[in-house]
Amino acid sequence: MNLKYQEVKNTLKKYHQEHLLVNYNNMSDKEKEKLLSQISEINFELIKDIYNKTKETITFENSKIEPIDCIDKSDLSKEEKEKLDSIGDEKIKLGKLAVVTMAGGQGTRLGYDGPKGTFILDVKEKISLFEILCKKLIQAKEKYGIYVYWYIMTSNENNKDTIEFFRKNNYFSYPKDKIKFFVQGELPMVSLEGKILLNEDGFIKFASDGHGGVFESMEKSGVLDEMKQNKIEWVFIGGVDNILVNMVDNTLIGLAESKKCLAAGKSVIKTNSKEKVGVFCLRDNKPSVIEYSEISDDLAELKDKKGELIYSESHILCNMFNIKRLEIISKNKLPYHIAKKKANYMNEEGKIVISDSPNAYKFESFIFDAFTSLESMVIMRVKRQDEFAPVKNAKGVDSPETAIKLYNEFYARD
Repeated sequence: MNLKYQEVKNTLKKYHQEHLLVNYNNMSDKEKEKLLSQISEINFELIKDIYNKTKETITFENSKIEPIDCIDKSDLSKEEKEKLDSIGDEKIKLGKLAVVTMAGGQGTRLGYDGPKGTFILDVKEKISLFEILCKKLIQAKEKYGIYVYWYIMTSNENNKDTIEFFRKNNYFSYPKDKIKFFVQGELPMVSLEGKILLNEDGFIKFASDGHGGVFESMEKSGVLDEMKQNKIEWVFIGGVDNILVNMVDNTLIGLAESKKCLAAGKSVIKTNSKEKVGVFCLRDNKPSVIEYSEISDDLAELKDKKGELIYSESHILCNMFNIKRLEIISKNKLPYHIAKKKANYMNEEGKIVISDSPNAYKFESFIFDAFTSLESMVIMRVKRQDEFAPVKNAKGVDSPETAIKLYNEFYARD
């Protein structure tokens, strides 16, 4: 008998996950080896612990939640801004900045079949999200005389297609040696009853481990070591879907340097209390973000004497970290959050189940959970119309239509 098979079978019995071998006998030898390897690499204790947390109600009753101070970029005097920009300019010119773009997602919510970064927008010309970001880096080259290193986090699902897209487009005229791809981590999806799911081919059904996984993925892939070898000091980490993102931000670097902080983030004012964005706050005197799915209505709607929302600083996934802090963060596990998702899967009888409603849990870590390890953090408020035009939904809020409008209005002002 295959020794590895017996070991896997014993492990599955221990954790009541024997169904993961339901399709084993129908597989080729190569497929059997792949499935056994997948199962062997699962941390069943971790999955069990995270699943048990799905039964807990998230509460902040035992935490001290307070508003966090922020610096409004538009309130800086000309002299203040020039001083901060000068500090940032010097760091960028010396090649001390690298950019990380998190692009592990597919364009499913946009009704698009392919890596999200390859989605085409019609902004005066038809152009992909990746090329829009690349143009910003090319503009930075023209300003600073240096090509910023660009690290792109993909997923197992879209890594091959993403790299091929860049190759076919000649890397958008950016130097190939300045672009590096690395792959995001994954965790198995789990049924509402705690059973690890199989995909429709009988292999483990994995899902990306959230944007908080970027730290561990940077460490495991060797990206952090490469950054250190390249004498990088500051790393901007952002998403692929904000077409107004300012990745090479001299003011933000200058603020972090002047305040002697090892991390900085950008915020925009929430449009209303129901907007689906996380908000910056102090949690037990530490920088933090409360995700929109976890904040209570009372807290979200709390207003000051002027009638303005107290918790209104939206986290827009634009963060700058010092490499020293990234080294520490990457070695520590962030907590996992639970999201209900629709999932098609192979059931315990080997039959395919097609779902039209949420029937599974996806486990994700969030990048902002790293903030609570910081002694301090600079939050810089920017204008939505200048730096935040996300492409998330096919229609309505944060759709191609709204993003294109913001993008065209921004560049019409130049």
